[in-house]
Amino acid sequence: MLLHSNILGKGKPFIILHGLLGMGDNWKTLGKQFSEQEYEVHLVDLRNHGRSFHHSDFNYDILAEDLNKYCNYHKLENIILLGHSMGGKTAMLFAAKYPQLVKKLIIADISPRFYPIHHDAILEGLTSLDFNKITSRKEADEQLSKYVTEFGIRQFLLKNLYWIEKGQLALRVNLEAVTENIAEVGEALPIDLKFEKETLFLRGDRSEYIGTNDERLIKMQFPNASIATVSKAGHWLHAENPKEFYRFVMDFIS
Repeated sequence: MLLHSNILGKGKPFIILHGLLGMGDNWKTLGKQFSEQEYEVHLVDLRNHGRSFHHSDFNYDILAEDLNKYCNYHKLENIILLGHSMGGKTAMLFAAKYPQLVKKLIIADISPRFYPIHHDAILEGLTSLDFNKITSRKEADEQLSKYVTEFGIRQFLLKNLYWIEKGQLALRVNLEAVTENIAEVGEALPIDLKFEKETLFLRGDRSEYIGTNDERLIKMQFPNASIATVSKAGHWLHAENPKEFYRFVMDFIS
């Protein structure tokens, strides 16, 4: 089974991995900008997300293996690899396992450490969407707002909605598999994991995902890493300050 992707432009291979409950399409605007700089941008949907296949198995080893199959199929090497949050942990593990395939690594707002589960309300809210009763995006948003107060996060989550047929909505994300394996998403990567090539860690100045203690861990596992801070941005730094995010990435890869 092969991961679904949207491929933009021609040139050097550049893979982007989305975060939990996201999809490659979330990166369309930035992906298009990167593709205009002579990169072939692969906006990948990880398993159980977007248009990729659904499977009950879900952990970082498996996600990294899926990406390896994808690269083999598309004959990709010397990749620029960018991952956000869950996609960032997948990218870190992939780069450490297959360093020969990765030229440069970019990690958006995540560290290799353990993170406690903190998506309970979101998963409860998505599970509460009864598509036998809900027949519009507006109704889905109203139901979700009982669990998720932030409008921006609801808009992000509701991108998972699609019409199976006229009048019948569904979610693209495999909610059952994600909920069952949610503890895996916070798991720390192996402490002996190492990637020695150039790496850029980007964090949002309003986010707590990469703190001072994380810097030591990052430097230990990624000795060639630099850490930069995107201003006026939280965890979704690429969406909250795309201009600055784009500039940091372009400075690093060119």
